[in-house]
Amino acid sequence: MNDRPALDLNLLRTFLAVHRSGSFTAAAQQLGLSQSTVTAQVRALEERLGGPLFERRARGAAPLPHADALAVRVAGPLDALAGTIGGSPDAGPEPVRLAGPAEFLGTVLLPALAPLVADGVRIEVATGLTDPLLTALRAGRHDLVVATQRPRGRTLYAEPLADEEFVLVAAPVWADRLAGRELPGALDRVPPVGYAADLPILRRYWRHVFDRRLQTAAALTVPDLRGVLAAVAAGAGWTVLPSYLCRAELASGALRVLHHPEDPPINTAYLVQHPTGSANPHTALVRERLLAAARAQ
Repeated sequence: MNDRPALDLNLLRTFLAVHRSGSFTAAAQQLGLSQSTVTAQVRALEERLGGPLFERRARGAAPLPHADALAVRVAGPLDALAGTIGGSPDAGPEPVRLAGPAEFLGTVLLPALAPLVADGVRIEVATGLTDPLLTALRAGRHDLVVATQRPRGRTLYAEPLADEEFVLVAAPVWADRLAGRELPGALDRVPPVGYAADLPILRRYWRHVFDRRLQTAAALTVPDLRGVLAAVAAGAGWTVLPSYLCRAELASGALRVLHHPEDPPINTAYLVQHPTGSANPHTALVRERLLAAARAQ
């Protein structure tokens, strides 16, 4: 006979709140508890499970790998239970947790979600790179993720969202100097601008279009493509951008396309969620609106 007491569901709820928020303080505010109570409950769960669940840091709590696995197991049942017995009838569903690249979300997708917000749908947005966001989705910290690559395996459901076409651009001051000169060699003396020092988008364009390696160092790096766009439009040099991001600048003449390949590089963005979907009924509304906005581009 097992005399071990049953596990208190409050410990799992508190654990999941810390896991999703990445902070004991934020979890305490969300749950309406003191931080000391949250800490005590997590420690009680750690003692029950026989080891730490989080790495305490100065700016939050980072889940250990087995904490991610636990979150995957308990998130669905706890969310379903909360939807059945939790909250007041007037509270409404929890916010839909949407994540993806800041530029695509901010330029294309978030404006399309404005009518839903006006109608009472709550949305929490997180930004970042695809791999960490998919890891967080598997752990239950997001409901929907816009990914720049299809996730591997069958633990997540991905559907094509939009195709990004990449264009080689510069401000008119550089485009005029390069007029009539052969590419890509003519760009050797023009400063390249990218979002990372290794110029991944530019290198991919070179391999795909010119069938060669890009042999240059970044003159300017900005970890946000909107910053890259602003710098290049101001005359900093040349870059490669997704066409959706610089459509207005190309139309106004603030930027010019330097090359028109027959087969431009294209990257597909995917909308990713758990195969079982979400217990939040508003997630489906956000998903449909995102798909519609992407098709309209």
